[in-house]
Amino acid sequence: MKKVLFIDRDGTIINEVPPTYQIDSFEKLQFYPQVFRYLGLIAAELDYELVMVTNQDGLGTSSFPEETFWPVQNFIMDCLKQEGIVFNEVCIDKSFPEQHLPTRKPGTGMLQKYMNNEVYDMANSFVIGDRITDVQLAKNLGCKAIWLNSDESLGSAEISDEMNVLIPTIALKTLEWRDIYSFLKLSNRSVKHIRKTNETNIEIELNVDGSGVAHIHTGLGFFDHMLEQIARHGKMDISISTKGDLHIDEHHTIEDTGIALGEAFALALHDKRGMERYGFALPMDEAEAKVLIDFGGRSWLVWDAEFKREKIGDMPTEMFFHFFKSFSDAAKCNLNIACKGTNEHHKIEAIFKAFAKAMKMAVKRDPFNNYLPSTKGVL
Repeated sequence: MKKVLFIDRDGTIINEVPPTYQIDSFEKLQFYPQVFRYLGLIAAELDYELVMVTNQDGLGTSSFPEETFWPVQNFIMDCLKQEGIVFNEVCIDKSFPEQHLPTRKPGTGMLQKYMNNEVYDMANSFVIGDRITDVQLAKNLGCKAIWLNSDESLGSAEISDEMNVLIPTIALKTLEWRDIYSFLKLSNRSVKHIRKTNETNIEIELNVDGSGVAHIHTGLGFFDHMLEQIARHGKMDISISTKGDLHIDEHHTIEDTGIALGEAFALALHDKRGMERYGFALPMDEAEAKVLIDFGGRSWLVWDAEFKREKIGDMPTEMFFHFFKSFSDAAKCNLNIACKGTNEHHKIEAIFKAFAKAMKMAVKRDPFNNYLPSTKGVL
């Protein structure tokens, strides 16, 4: 399925010109800072169709004659084309706001061919614009918004939803095209992974470049709490649903969750170009934990942690080793874990937090670096 970037023109590709907001002469034309560089990189490197979507109030009427619009518009498109930025379609609505036509943003009248079909992937497409109406358009299309937010009041009179309703639609709020390029290039490390055996049924959704959202349900409260630490402190979105044979014991549930989570990371990190690869952390408190990690393609676990209690919460302490060993094997990473302390709960929580921080460091990517972190040429 094809992904689309629906890109506003005024305030996004070129600067807005208040109070009329009409670019009807070359004297008013000024391109948005660095749009050529970063939109050019997006066009060259990323797999999106580009569609320009713009409202031009009263275009073709006496208040905005077409002969003042098209020379500037054609010049804009020619300049973009010379930089390798070619739009698949240009959608221009000429109505006034008070007409409330379905073709006018945030209406989707001009964009029906992109919706409700198996050709275009709206869930992974974006609207890029500077007005709240662009955010509303994204919501109406069923995609996400990248908001070049210079003035939150722009377009507010034309939308029906309040701002708090639109917040979940906003994937990125910024004033820089550099941020948009980085976000689009680095935000594709998401996987859905299912692992089924005779003992367990595990479903995982993982976004390595998330914000720390966790939805964990394994049937073991303390284990859930530890897995939530990975999401929160690693700044990853992790959803895990594990249905295991807890009527027998906890072993399969914990071990297979480690395997499934490791497999999910191996899938999400298949392309390690530009990735740091290594991570390390030494958290504090009375429990001193050290976690070193290397996503180098080879599994190994060094474990230097002892627990005096048989269980912490409803989780056997012997299973902590098994979880990290299972993860290391499935993710094909090297783990070196050590911890000292007096409080058993603090010790294992420190390990999970250190693990999360080490992971966050290791999976970090530089969008301007295509270097594979290995002299072997493969990871």
